[in-house]
Amino acid sequence: MAQTKFENELTFERFVAEGNEEEFHKGYESAYKKALGGLKNRYPNVINGEKKFSKEGEFPDICPYDTRMTVGIFQKGSREDVVEAVKSSIDSLESWEQTTVEHRCSIFRDAADDISRRKYEFSAWLTLENGKNRFEAIAEVDEAIDYLRYYPKVLQEHEGYVLKLDGPVPCNETRSVLRPLGVVGVISPFNFPIAITTGMVTGALITGNVVILKPPSDAPLMGYMLHESLLKNGIPPGVFHYAAGSGSTVGSEIVKNRGISAIAFTGSRDIGMAIARTSVENGKRPPILEMGGKNPTIVSDKADLDKAVEGVGRAAFGYSGQKCSATSRVIVNRAVADKFTKKLATWVESKRIGDPSEKATFSGPVINQAAVDRFKEVIREASKTGQILTGGHVLDDGAFGNGFFVEPTIVVHVASNHELALKELFLPILIILTYRDLDEALAIANKIEYGLTAGVFSDDAGEIQEFFSKIKAGVAYANRPQGATTGALVGSQSFVGWKSSGVTGKGAGGPYYLLQFLQEQSRTVCR
Repeated sequence: MAQTKFENELTFERFVAEGNEEEFHKGYESAYKKALGGLKNRYPNVINGEKKFSKEGEFPDICPYDTRMTVGIFQKGSREDVVEAVKSSIDSLESWEQTTVEHRCSIFRDAADDISRRKYEFSAWLTLENGKNRFEAIAEVDEAIDYLRYYPKVLQEHEGYVLKLDGPVPCNETRSVLRPLGVVGVISPFNFPIAITTGMVTGALITGNVVILKPPSDAPLMGYMLHESLLKNGIPPGVFHYAAGSGSTVGSEIVKNRGISAIAFTGSRDIGMAIARTSVENGKRPPILEMGGKNPTIVSDKADLDKAVEGVGRAAFGYSGQKCSATSRVIVNRAVADKFTKKLATWVESKRIGDPSEKATFSGPVINQAAVDRFKEVIREASKTGQILTGGHVLDDGAFGNGFFVEPTIVVHVASNHELALKELFLPILIILTYRDLDEALAIANKIEYGLTAGVFSDDAGEIQEFFSKIKAGVAYANRPQGATTGALVGSQSFVGWKSSGVTGKGAGGPYYLLQFLQEQSRTVCR
């Protein structure tokens, strides 16, 4: 099949390019107002198309910037829910695999069109659910739409991964056929509950697998809305199940149940590695894991410092640092360290913290009280081992009194081998380190267990090439003001983790991602 150009959704950017930015704000604000009228609805689990209200009880989905608002009420799913979903999935697997590639792809394109028409609705609920500001919320919904369109394109361009091979006489008909793994358990994260969830679910389903989705307990609504859209647009009920609940019940059963062939998980390294061990012990395929990072950005003495400040600031403090790709360490040439640091501190202090639904807000809340408590612990340690240049406070009075707000924080004078410079924090805390030459900067950047994203700012082409050659990270950027280490676009920048940031070496939103959900079968016919 001839390749066609893929175009990203890029809603806000298109409005800006057309000089029609206010229409974007009107659309979002209208949807947000409507969403406020739909709080506290009860949402069932959905197993084989049947709505299930749990005997185990329910749990609230609480708005992180105003805990007086309950986004929705969700079910505490049980192990029995997963067992039932597995049975239904196994019964549905053969017929789903036998549907044509064209039919499967059409379902996902229809779902993309559906979510595109409802993008403001999705983004408004996303703000309420996990606290993203309107710009980051619409960008995440756009990313979900991109996955729904890009993976069908990849699958059809490869003709469903059926390849005719040359065979010797008399066995003159040989083919390599990639077939689904079976039942795939998808366990998704709170920080990208529609985009990452959509990517994993689409990758598994479109390749002929069946899926049981466990959404994040801090943000379960997005997964429910995705499930609803896919079933409405043609996914059979027995092929995709929605099972909210705790990690210790629903998550544990998904990982341990021997009827599930593979796990796709995005989250912390510790949980990911535990899933990997259990998966292997239970005879599953190696899991598809994305497990975070401790992402560095190098700022050269040959850099445009204004561009570097913008890129680092957005990457470090966008969505309050709660991105696996967030810049958490800046390694700055000593000749420009003071100038860069002062500029960055001024940039951070100019950004508004508050209600993320409001147009002017840059930094919203962290996700829950546990994140606030973790922030306090890190700040105590940072105060002992380094110096807090700006930020460092929990905001809990006045307009902040009903949410989980902390200040974007910059820490200096920390040793590069201290745990604050090595451990993923998942908070709006940035460590600034310094270097003498590029070899030292790269050594500092690479001396961690993670290898997800990395950035460099330099106007020296030789430095950039050396950075690309030597950095141990799956996603690398140079001179990117939109985000020094964040903001990978589907179809353009494969999102892949090296070292402890991933397992398979094949990135989401890239040309090889679907291969993770397939296994090769060699077919030979002798005449």
